Amino acid sequence: MGLFTGIFRSRDKPQNRTAGSSYSFFFGGSSSGKNVNEMSAMQMTAVYSCVRILAEAVAGLPLHLYRYTDGGGKEKAVDHSLYILLHDEPNPEMSSFVFRETLMTHLLLWGNAYAQIIRNGKGEVIGLYPLMPNRMSVERDSSGRLYYSYTRSNDEAPTMKGTTVTLRPSDVLHIPGLGFDGLVGYSPIAMAKNAIGMAMACEEYGAKFFANGAAPGGVLEHPGTIKDPARVRESWQTTFGGSGNSNKIAVLEEGMKYTPIGISPEQAQFLETRKFQINEIARIFRVPPHMVGDLEKSSFSNIEQQSLEFVKYTLDPWVVRWEQSITRSLLSQDEKAGYFVKFNLEGLLRGDYQSRMNGYAIARQNGWMSANDIRELENLDRIPEEDGGDLYLINGNMLPLKNAGAFADTTTSAGKEETEDGYKETDSEEVLAVEKPKRRAGSGKGA
Repeated sequence: MGLFTGIFRSRDKPQNRTAGSSYSFFFGGSSSGKNVNEMSAMQMTAVYSCVRILAEAVAGLPLHLYRYTDGGGKEKAVDHSLYILLHDEPNPEMSSFVFRETLMTHLLLWGNAYAQIIRNGKGEVIGLYPLMPNRMSVERDSSGRLYYSYTRSNDEAPTMKGTTVTLRPSDVLHIPGLGFDGLVGYSPIAMAKNAIGMAMACEEYGAKFFANGAAPGGVLEHPGTIKDPARVRESWQTTFGGSGNSNKIAVLEEGMKYTPIGISPEQAQFLETRKFQINEIARIFRVPPHMVGDLEKSSFSNIEQQSLEFVKYTLDPWVVRWEQSITRSLLSQDEKAGYFVKFNLEGLLRGDYQSRMNGYAIARQNGWMSANDIRELENLDRIPEEDGGDLYLINGNMLPLKNAGAFADTTTSAGKEETEDGYKETDSEEVLAVEKPKRRAGSGKGA
């Protein structure tokens, strides 16, 4: 048996891809009998919807390169060569949106996203090109150092058939998903292939059910002996089979009787099963059900909260993976101390118009936002500085707690000058407290 141990190896088991503990699960058959891979899974509407929602959300977020300023703040590093690559155009063939959407799709289907880093003679990054995850493997050499092996295809390089290219870690932008060793991520599709396979089986069952005329199979009973049963069966299927022939009236001759067999989809809870599998797939990608069309548990009062939770608990972990991987792979050691990459999630966290205006009013009155700060968030033109657009204003009726007693003492002697005999009136125009005149006894309203 030892001779055939390495030949008949299950594709469902993990395979050691590095000298350490980096494993990768293969796609393959599921317990439902359906073959699940990245392409067949994307044909499921729930999988396609979840992947598209997450990929477009990450691709649509503003991505900027910042530098720390001497005053402790930050500013956009628009003069850095990496800023244009990340924000606008990573290579001459695609935009930043398409590039990030492609890598995010790879990350959701295969659990890893790879891009080749092109550098100039100075070591500066001048281009980023996506690489297919199913053609990439992560290995270790005899010294234990990581390297990447990428197999080219005829579509990518027609003149180089079946050529394997070895890349150094510094030449690859690698964004790993959830994994056990921190080097290679696991594919969510492969890990949950049984749930996806069951959804595919339910969909196929429903399609075949309606293809057979939306009626369960049955038995044609004849009181005598039929000479050619195949011809009778084919004639019946041609006349009454298929969704186009549903609800036709059958005419039976020679005492034949049609007896249906099987159970209806309602009895088999077919629709409930399909609905549960959609929620199961949404649970895999941590996408709220209302975003894939299931509004059963959504209402006017909680739909906004669910959307905010999607940003905080679903998008934010993916965004952190992107930010840290970009910083680690694209910035040099010296640049990491002065630069950082940041996605802007503020646009997704904003509430409705009234909530935003109330928040802006509080920020404006408490002095931590200026008029131009607010207008930039609302995509409005800036107010000139000479017109007060950059002023930070606060209300004057607040003071530190330690000064409250001192303020009370000043109000007692307001408008008076201390003498040996007490206080006397002064001509000072500064009045800190004015006693409210008492209303005359018996004076009515309007007196």
